[in-house]
Amino acid sequence: MKHEENRSRREFLKSTGAATAAGLACLGASLTPGGSDAAEPPASKPPRPLRLALASYTLRKFDLDETLAMTKRVGLDAICLKSFHLPLNSSPEQIAAAVAKVKEAGITLYGGGVIGMKNPEQVDLAFEYAKAAGMIKIIGAPSVEMLPLVNEKVRQYDIEVCIHNHGPGDSQFPTPESGYEKIKQLDTRIGFCHDIGHTKRYGRDPVAETRKCADRILDVHFKDVTEAAKQGHSTPCGRGVMDLPGMIRALIDVDYQGYVSFEYEEHPDDPLPGLAESVGYVRGVMDAL
Repeated sequence: MKHEENRSRREFLKSTGAATAAGLACLGASLTPGGSDAAEPPASKPPRPLRLALASYTLRKFDLDETLAMTKRVGLDAICLKSFHLPLNSSPEQIAAAVAKVKEAGITLYGGGVIGMKNPEQVDLAFEYAKAAGMIKIIGAPSVEMLPLVNEKVRQYDIEVCIHNHGPGDSQFPTPESGYEKIKQLDTRIGFCHDIGHTKRYGRDPVAETRKCADRILDVHFKDVTEAAKQGHSTPCGRGVMDLPGMIRALIDVDYQGYVSFEYEEHPDDPLPGLAESVGYVRGVMDAL
């Protein structure tokens, strides 16, 4: 009985050894010049269809250096700065220093905001600030009365103004569709920063509004919310009531060319886990489409 067990064991080891050797031989052939895979280098991953960025309001409790470090940590390479990180009353020297820090970090500073534009002084300041920082977009909150002046400034400075909708409580621009008639005759460089969370909290469908107003969606604040009601609040992407895969598909379908900026508002003292989860979720959705 013992002899039979030893013979069975020897035969098993012999057969598995031969199989392993054959496998290694095949692997070696594929890795040597002239092997079956020699002319087929690993395929590079195609670029994702949307450009991701950070709305720095997410990190409002942190200074610029910390904000840039955390932006890099979650793998984002573009940012829209809120005044917490670059005050509107900064001197040209202070603006230049901040811009240099952003550039040094390997991050693109594409815009500033949200910036109030309720009177001529605020409108003038917003454009001078954006010009000094080399921004291509102002994420703004203008009054309807200021739109003619904003229209003039857009033509003068060639800087886009993306009107940020604020959902419940915003009587002028609660959603892009509700404000579309107010801007449709203006320069096409005036459009919306579509805050999809506020649109959802207003009781509207962000996906439908994106498709209807696609020609004037110039920026996007991307987030999830807990419910489609005024009391809804921010939550990591994928945990709330938003149809985020549908939103991503809509942006791709309308050939959206702007930035998709994460604005994660929950846990301002410790936002990094929720922000990282949100970025990872969106990347996963894009990779699965």
